[in-house]
Amino acid sequence: MPHLSISRRTRATPFTSRLQHAGVKAYTVYNHMLLATVFRTPQEDYDHLCEHVQVWDVSCERQVQIQGPDAQKLVQWMTPRNITHTELDQCLYLPLCDEQGKLMNDPVGIKIDAQTWWLSIADSDVLLWAKGLAWGKGLDVTITEPDVGPIAVQGPKANTLMARVFGGSVHDIRFFRYKRLSYQGHPFIVARSGWSKQGGFEIYINHATYGQALWDELFEKGQDLNVGHGCPNLIERIESGLLSFGNDMDYQHTPLECGLDAFCNLDQDIDSMSLNALRHQQQHGVSSQLMGVIAPDLLHTPEQISLLINGLPAGDITSHCISHHHQAWLGFVRFNQDDLKLLSSAEKSLTIQTEHGTVKAICCELPFNFEQLALPSQTV
Repeated sequence: MPHLSISRRTRATPFTSRLQHAGVKAYTVYNHMLLATVFRTPQEDYDHLCEHVQVWDVSCERQVQIQGPDAQKLVQWMTPRNITHTELDQCLYLPLCDEQGKLMNDPVGIKIDAQTWWLSIADSDVLLWAKGLAWGKGLDVTITEPDVGPIAVQGPKANTLMARVFGGSVHDIRFFRYKRLSYQGHPFIVARSGWSKQGGFEIYINHATYGQALWDELFEKGQDLNVGHGCPNLIERIESGLLSFGNDMDYQHTPLECGLDAFCNLDQDIDSMSLNALRHQQQHGVSSQLMGVIAPDLLHTPEQISLLINGLPAGDITSHCISHHHQAWLGFVRFNQDDLKLLSSAEKSLTIQTEHGTVKAICCELPFNFEQLALPSQTV
């Protein structure tokens, strides 16, 4: 396996030394920063996440701060989701789209105050795009990247651990809402959110010294909870139907081609650059569609894998894993229009071909509905 050469161009975080000490086994680069990807093995990381509680360094989720009298106007111009009634303690999943309806990013938008938004971005340079839009439209905003990065506390014991550090008020934070909570006299934004479906929080660290002290205290007070180092987990995110910008979708695709229709208010009167293009696509149909594919009889990770419809190659596998929890291979697959026509045929035969042979597969919408699909579910 090739090594990742780490230099000053690959920015470290306030917690990189702690991850190294914990024995991180792999990194990726995300928004020009280090993001851990494995600590034990992907399966062991998954089991621990689903049973206990983990602390993640996700400082790479950079904040693009848009501030000024026209801040809300610019954010609305960038997204087809209506943000008109966003409250001051609210977080929103926001597909950001260009004038053709193509995705530029899919951040969590956080309304900080009446004239300030943070866009907690996925892996692309939203800062540069936002600056160009603001200049071109003559908007009264200042766009910066503040020195703010989240850490995440994820897993079924996250509530217990967070209450030990911040007090019982964490229980009052609703999903995709936040509170400003004090740690050693320093306020942090604490949101009930995170890139897993196991439950938990993200703490937006805007002061490295206090952030490092908080990190250490989370581990001190979570020893009996089996707290551990962790990171976004491929298996868990696929089971949960969480999409990754740059992997499952990119600048070529629209939200409607990714199953994100619910986050596009195409029937509402909002000033968004992508609205006309997305309305046109809604009326005339998509050119591709991201779907879920399941192969219940494929239980070992193949080295070579391809998808076939009626024996012919089809689809583009964007992410996949073996789910021991559901005893199946799970994949996100992008199908083009011809593939979609074949999939709609009652006579279709969908199979997965590997170096060990061919197995039957099932196509479904995302996120996976395992109960409806009648797949087994094993307790971790």
